[in-house]
Amino acid sequence: MDHVTRRNALAERCADLEVDALLVSKLANVRYLTGFTGSSATALVGPAGSVFFTDGRYDEQSRHEVPDLPRVASMQDPAGAILEHARGLGVQRLGFERQAVTVAQFERWEERFEGLRLAGVGEEVERLRWTKDAEELGTLRSAQEATDRAFEDILDLLVVGITERQAAAQLELAMARHGADASSFDVIMAFGEHAAEPHHRPCHRALAEGDIIKMDFGALVDGYHTDMTRTVAFGEPVAELRKVHDVVAAAQQAGIDALRPGVRAADVDHASRSVIEDAGYGDRFTHGLGHGVGLEIHEGPSLRLDGDDIVPAGAVVTVEPGVYLPGLGGVRIEDAVQVGEDGPNPLGVSTRELIEL
Repeated sequence: MDHVTRRNALAERCADLEVDALLVSKLANVRYLTGFTGSSATALVGPAGSVFFTDGRYDEQSRHEVPDLPRVASMQDPAGAILEHARGLGVQRLGFERQAVTVAQFERWEERFEGLRLAGVGEEVERLRWTKDAEELGTLRSAQEATDRAFEDILDLLVVGITERQAAAQLELAMARHGADASSFDVIMAFGEHAAEPHHRPCHRALAEGDIIKMDFGALVDGYHTDMTRTVAFGEPVAELRKVHDVVAAAQQAGIDALRPGVRAADVDHASRSVIEDAGYGDRFTHGLGHGVGLEIHEGPSLRLDGDDIVPAGAVVTVEPGVYLPGLGGVRIEDAVQVGEDGPNPLGVSTRELIEL
């Protein structure tokens, strides 16, 4: 990963933000800028230079993962070292991530950073992360491949009597077999009437003939997440759920077709949502259309009806319309889609047609 280019891009923002440097403490952002994968780190980034701070546990790890920056690895509160290096870089006004910093942390910094003026800034690093470079896309494709192959495997394991928890565990195991480091998030496995809950937590409900099965899952590879949902039928589905599956599939395609560089996220949501509304199920589509994926499972841009995000070329976003019918079940179809200059490109290869087991 080209961490130098990323840090330079962030440093160039300092003038517009009216700060001399940025103190980055959100771990996903630190990883994006430095390559560090541990659980304790801060990065000072500015036009005059950058410095990496962690605690003593990660001295050796950071030596390998962050070889191109001055490093401070100590069990002492890093505030003193941050202040020393900030002064050395000529920093007077220091920006910090206001969405990631607690009030308590801000108060400690105010007390310790004598002579520095603190200024909260918005999601500057997150905005850079919206656009994925070639290496990131390659990693996301590897995560998606593990997800697709796990989906193939689970179809052979869904039998009468298996419980949601058992099926979810088998799905996680399948992703690991196909190269995942972990699951991107807790698997959603919902049988029958439970599929009407968008974020159902698997329980001991057993699979029975005639159930609809909604599964939402994704593989984590080298820190990058993917996200996919498929809804399949175990035997002959209820006629209305078959109809709903057709509606949701058409809505998803409309959303995918609307994706292009520079489009308003709200317009993408509207393109998909209007298909569901026209079919009479508008009040049963109860969430936004999708979100970015990458170092976090939910990141920008956000595809929401009331959102003002502009989708850039190179973004990878999910398109996941759903219709949920209490007491009956529900359908969601989701894919991660790369927004290319020449159009949308779904990362996955799993069929979106209704599979009947």
